[in-house]
Amino acid sequence: MPKMKSVKGAVKRFKIKKSGKIKRGTAFRSHILSKVDGGHHRSMKSPKYVDGADAKKIKEMIC
Repeated sequence: MPKMKSVKGAVKRFKIKKSGKIKRGTAFRSHILSKVDGGHHRSMKSPKYVDGADAKKIKEMIC
């Protein structure tokens, strides 16, 4: 039986931390950020993590 290949798109987007949490990016950060409120813009910088309900699927895609 061949090994399962990882989904390369998922590998590029997610990172598993030592704690087991899966780090993800924030949406709507690419351009036209002059219209975005400063507080919201700053909050998008902080690290975000995948919800527990989706974590199992993403781990299967990465590993």
